[in-house]
Amino acid sequence: MATRSQTAAVLLAGALALAACGSGGGSQTPAASGGGGKTLVIDTSFDLKTADPGRTYEPTGLIVGKAVYETLLTFDGADVTKPVPALAESYELSKDGKILTLKLKKGATFADGSPLTADDVVFSLTRVRDMKGTPSFLLDGVEVAKTDDSTITLTSKAPNPALPYILPNPALGILNSKVAKEHGATTDAQDKAEQYLNSASAGSGPYMIESFNVSSQVTLKANPKYYGTKPAYDKVVIRNVEAATQKLNVQRGDSQIALNLSGDQVTGMPATLQVKKTASANVIFLLANQDSAISKTTTNPKFVEAVRKGVDYAGLLELAGEGSAQAPGVIPSQLLGALPADQAAKRDVEGAKAALAASGLSNPTVKLEYPSELTVNGLSFQPLAERVQANLKEVGITVDLQPAPVTTALDNYRNGKEEMGLWYWGPDYPDPSDYLAFLPGKTVGLRAGWKAGAAKEIEAAGDKAATAIGDDARKAAYVDVQTKLNASGPFVPLIQPSQNIVTATSVTGLEYHPVWTVDVADLGVK
Repeated sequence: MATRSQTAAVLLAGALALAACGSGGGSQTPAASGGGGKTLVIDTSFDLKTADPGRTYEPTGLIVGKAVYETLLTFDGADVTKPVPALAESYELSKDGKILTLKLKKGATFADGSPLTADDVVFSLTRVRDMKGTPSFLLDGVEVAKTDDSTITLTSKAPNPALPYILPNPALGILNSKVAKEHGATTDAQDKAEQYLNSASAGSGPYMIESFNVSSQVTLKANPKYYGTKPAYDKVVIRNVEAATQKLNVQRGDSQIALNLSGDQVTGMPATLQVKKTASANVIFLLANQDSAISKTTTNPKFVEAVRKGVDYAGLLELAGEGSAQAPGVIPSQLLGALPADQAAKRDVEGAKAALAASGLSNPTVKLEYPSELTVNGLSFQPLAERVQANLKEVGITVDLQPAPVTTALDNYRNGKEEMGLWYWGPDYPDPSDYLAFLPGKTVGLRAGWKAGAAKEIEAAGDKAATAIGDDARKAAYVDVQTKLNASGPFVPLIQPSQNIVTATSVTGLEYHPVWTVDVADLGVK
């Protein structure tokens, strides 16, 4: 797995949303007309830069991209354990995991009515890879070719069993290449199509862009030439609204969906609203730096054991609120290869004290760094850090809290300078291979000062998992990796905070998705 700088975008998602959410918007657009009207208003905290699928990788942008562009493969509802056909009617991965062959379905058309072709697919995917925008890493080392008018092959140099799980990402949506080229689209860094794609639609999806403003509002209109099942709403308005106003708007009917409410904010909602609480795919974790130049304390394996046994996981869940879940491993519960809940760590204060005694450390003090203003699914890191501090004090470990602005904290985290850190990881794509980043010498491993060669048994298990083919073999391999990580790695998985979505009772079909949050085309009216 290639090291990616894009991880910063994932980590910054909550902070950027906070920075953007002050623009209000409560009265910008009328709510849906009564009696099952055809306008849907969604309030969210914007993390949005562009509507160009080759450049977008922010949560709000992926909501838009999913509605406007179609991908070769997708997922059925919230189930991310099995990719299913979309623009491709079938797909097959070679036995060595290097060649993915996809057959295009017939009859797909773009918003202007022109047919979608294999040439459009090759152009679109090559553009994402070679334009070097944020999502280009998704296709690193993948060659895209047309075998015939209905067959596409994606060839990787190394086994790439994750590729079917990567292709549903809206960043890999298929463009009308003829239209895109007329407006400056190329397959290199000279591409100039973004401005056009921010104002018009070159996709085959059920919706088209009517208006697009990165700081206030995006309006989508139903694609009148959509060849598939027509969407239930004629218009979808996505507004940038701070969480407190989101709550007021959905309660008084000014919006039909609020996406960013905390667990506290959704308590006591009236019966006229639906509240969907589900564990998000974000995993909050502790890291203990393994670089002895940074710390002589956190490099002690018995110290890490004491931390793992000393944390009150049930208390953290109580703090996070209903819908949250303990993270048994670094892979979230929704994904293939997640550890079963019964393998989650349990608090054992006496065991923690015994491990600390065995470490030879006497009343150790460690610094815990974390981003002060970052929230994940409405949950702030400050109360989590305070709870961990109190938990470990009972064990005999003094934790010196070191909150910092997200940019400062990110620099220390990315450069491997934190003695202990409190962070989270959201999936770049819903496949367990994305979590090999936690191994020695990989992205997150290095952030914990864990260099390649530091844990050869874990690294060997990671190599086996990376090349395993078939769901059963892959599941077993990733369970093994996480079991070994939990036994002797420097990470302590804590919780998956709750994703809380509030909707009007008129809205049907909503499922939380870890990549695109919500598929607006799946939403119905009753």
